[in-house]
Amino acid sequence: MSRAPARRRVPLRLVAAAAATCALTVTAVTPQAAAEVSRPYAETYRPQFHFSPAKNWMNDPNGLVWFQGEYHLFYQYNPSGNTWGNMSWGHAVSKDLVHWQELPLAIPHDDEEMVFSGSAVVDHENTTGFGTKENPAMVAVYTSHFKDDGKQAQSLAYSTDRGRTWTKYAGNPVLDIGSKEFRDPKVQWYAPTRTWLMTVSLSAEHKVRFYSSKDLKSWTYLSDFGPQNAVGGVWECPDLFPLPVDGDPKRIKWVLVVNINPGGIAGGSAAQYFVGDFDGKRFTADDDGSYTPPPGVVVQDFEGDDYGTWQTTGTAFGDGPVPAPAPGTSGTSGVEGRGFVDSFRGGDVETGTLTSPPFTIDSAYLNFKVAGGRHPHIPGSAMGDSPAPAGEVLADFEQNGYGSWTATGTAFGNGPAHGTLPGQSTVTGHDGDGLVNSFLDGDATTGTLTSPEFTITAKHINFLIGGGNHPSGSDAPTAVRLVVDGKTLRSATGSDTEELNWASWDVDDLAGRTAHIEVVDQSTGGWGHILLDQVMQSDTPARPRSTETAVDLLIDGEIVQSETGGNGGSLDWASFDLRAHQGKQAVIQIVDVNRGGWGHILADHFVAADQPAIPSVRRASWVDHGKDYYAAVSWEDTPDGKRRMIGWMNNWQYGNDIPTSPWRSAQSIPREMALRTVNGRLRLTQQPVSTVESLYAGTAVGVRDVKIAEGSAPLAGGRADGKALDIRATFSPGDAERFGFTVRTGEGQKTVIGYDTETQELYVDRTRSGAVDFHSDFPGVQRAPLTARNGKVELRILVDWSSVEVFGGGGEAVITDQIFPSPDSDGIQVFAEGGSARLDSAKVRQVRSYRD
Repeated sequence: MSRAPARRRVPLRLVAAAAATCALTVTAVTPQAAAEVSRPYAETYRPQFHFSPAKNWMNDPNGLVWFQGEYHLFYQYNPSGNTWGNMSWGHAVSKDLVHWQELPLAIPHDDEEMVFSGSAVVDHENTTGFGTKENPAMVAVYTSHFKDDGKQAQSLAYSTDRGRTWTKYAGNPVLDIGSKEFRDPKVQWYAPTRTWLMTVSLSAEHKVRFYSSKDLKSWTYLSDFGPQNAVGGVWECPDLFPLPVDGDPKRIKWVLVVNINPGGIAGGSAAQYFVGDFDGKRFTADDDGSYTPPPGVVVQDFEGDDYGTWQTTGTAFGDGPVPAPAPGTSGTSGVEGRGFVDSFRGGDVETGTLTSPPFTIDSAYLNFKVAGGRHPHIPGSAMGDSPAPAGEVLADFEQNGYGSWTATGTAFGNGPAHGTLPGQSTVTGHDGDGLVNSFLDGDATTGTLTSPEFTITAKHINFLIGGGNHPSGSDAPTAVRLVVDGKTLRSATGSDTEELNWASWDVDDLAGRTAHIEVVDQSTGGWGHILLDQVMQSDTPARPRSTETAVDLLIDGEIVQSETGGNGGSLDWASFDLRAHQGKQAVIQIVDVNRGGWGHILADHFVAADQPAIPSVRRASWVDHGKDYYAAVSWEDTPDGKRRMIGWMNNWQYGNDIPTSPWRSAQSIPREMALRTVNGRLRLTQQPVSTVESLYAGTAVGVRDVKIAEGSAPLAGGRADGKALDIRATFSPGDAERFGFTVRTGEGQKTVIGYDTETQELYVDRTRSGAVDFHSDFPGVQRAPLTARNGKVELRILVDWSSVEVFGGGGEAVITDQIFPSPDSDGIQVFAEGGSARLDSAKVRQVRSYRD
């Protein structure tokens, strides 16, 4: 199960997201889009050759096993809605891993438990007694998440009719260590000892634990692995399997996949892996994870009883460093020496700064360790109070009722709230006593609050906003909207914090128009409420208050570089590049001005060095470098012995907010895995299963030996255009700085899939890929290291209606990203930047729906 759990020191609902104010893009529905929506499984963003359920929410793949001619795909499923909740096991089967048949719900949640992630096996030897040797049972080993106390333990269910119906074992749970962070068992038959092997996660401890059993009911502890490499989030959904090295069956290595959330290479959720040996009891990684940073001059190590010449303001940092905790006694790790900086002293409500004395920059890099809250410095924000610019107040919510504003539903009550409501964490940042607060009776209430009409007479509309981060375009928004002539032309949402902050709409182009404001709360899940205060018109935009938890480098009073934590307690290396600032005076400032969840910062060991320190997230090995590949696990008992893996094609940063309906989320294409030596190092490589070719439609479009001048041009004169494609291409870089394809292009939209010759990286740029404004963490560029082979760059690209999967080289560099373009954006172009390149060959095939 891979929902973001409660973090160190704060309750689940206080885990804060990056601040964002989103403008809503209004897109007309084309006749083509309307025709698609009218057909089953043809909604605008519906994947055509990736599995997605007919309706409702899906996340982790579970129970992957082959039995009697069928590949079984179970998955985390909400039978009651299309956001996370009511976790049960959905079910689909396939004979070839591309044509899927969705079956009825397999294992439902009940009054006592939700059915979290796990695995399934075929009990051929009838070790459980659930079946017979002639008719072996399929046995699901899953995590019971008990609703009364949140405890997680491992349980069984079994089926004797090929997985169509299931019975929960009366002796559940079969493995209970009394933990709330113990989940996602991967079970397999270990032939050398003729026992069952369980690989399971101690999520908050960043450990994988191994158990053995003779009957799946009684389990014996074997060993632990970890913490190691990336530990910026919880460890989940482990998988362990052997692979031949470079195809040699006499050279076997074991691969341990550990999914992590957050803390992935591209931010948020991701899958890392370790290569090593397994002796039946213990996994030993070839790389022990140790790291020695570059040598240098220690600027500050926080080993004294006080801060010395460093100065504090506020109360967050106290009088001196905090002693390093004993190993395993708290959520903090990675401290160098005896002391470190921790602004959590009195809880997340305290704020302050810790500033070094001025120094002259004379080194190339400043390396240091950082952890804590993920609240980056926002350029243009103000430290401390940020008064509102002068203007006309439309509403300050200081009266007893809403006056001429109209409320519907139950979320807003009969009038403004007076600060914090019962059961709510402390609300701060509002002006005066009253504010709009839809937490009335908790997040379960919904409703709207609508202003009277007014004329826009200024350049900006400013307001204070807080609450949940559910943008206006999502199914269940918590948002403030500006409505003109019945259309929402501006929109803003909270940032999962109870601290209100200034936001501003530029409305200069709407001068003289009649408008009204709608405050909308349609969300009943976590952070399902909205806060609003001090709505006003002004010719000057409001300046938001800084809410950062960050380490900043200041030159002449201006922040030139900044690093924040990752909502975790494991200190990791970071670096400031000082090469452009040689000889200048600078100061280091550690800042905590956040009172919300994870509103604190940890820092340690500042060192001036000639080389940058490398953070663990970059030292780790990643199955996929994209944003949307998580909970990756592999099939057991495949008839040909090959290892095939699939992942959830989404990210917990924005998974509940992607703009799809009536379903939410798809699975990746199944991939065949291998271990190959690449540039002298063993790498996990992957390629789409070959049966994708059974979905090809029409004839291939091919081109050869095409010079790509600087700029872009349609591939094959537009004959290769399409929304669902399989592209294979080989490039010669020439003197171009970057080259590649743009796919799903049209009307200002494009997804860029390119190669950077200077950094030797494959990249996907989805910043203009279509709908990107539903969450601040969605737009961006993802990169994966890729070395050209024999002067050539090879790409395999799968394009579907809402995703791209890019396989570079021999599959050693993979990027999986969701995209949400208009149905009319179906072009494909080749491009080169900074010079020319050559497209040696390209072959493009249209891919039809597996349901056709």
